[in-house]
Amino acid sequence: MKFAIQINSSPYHANSGQTAYQFACAALAQGHEIIRIFFYHDGVYHAFRYAMPPDDEQQFSQCWTALARDHQIDLLVCISAAQRRGLLAADEARRQGKTDNDLAEGFRIGGLGQLLEATLAADRFLVFG
Repeated sequence: MKFAIQINSSPYHANSGQTAYQFACAALAQGHEIIRIFFYHDGVYHAFRYAMPPDDEQQFSQCWTALARDHQIDLLVCISAAQRRGLLAADEARRQGKTDNDLAEGFRIGGLGQLLEATLAADRFLVFG
């Protein structure tokens, strides 16, 4: 089965991001495919390169990066939600006159059209948060 996933809540505000991550790991272990994971609203906080949770908490951006690398999953961050929250990829940072790239490895910026594309290609679309 092919899944498309949307995550709407920040990694430390609610446990829905962790639940989404655990679901993705379990689905992949069962031989299913994850087409795309779309980070929307406060879910974009999963993609911050420099998030520094306490040592006893999970570093979600690193978890997502490893999952995407190991299973060729497209991690897509909504451009509008990201800009509202100060998350800039390298090209947008340059356009805004900034020098930093806040986007964690493995994530990329995209839009709602790519979310729609994933939902059409998937057998199931799941929303967390």
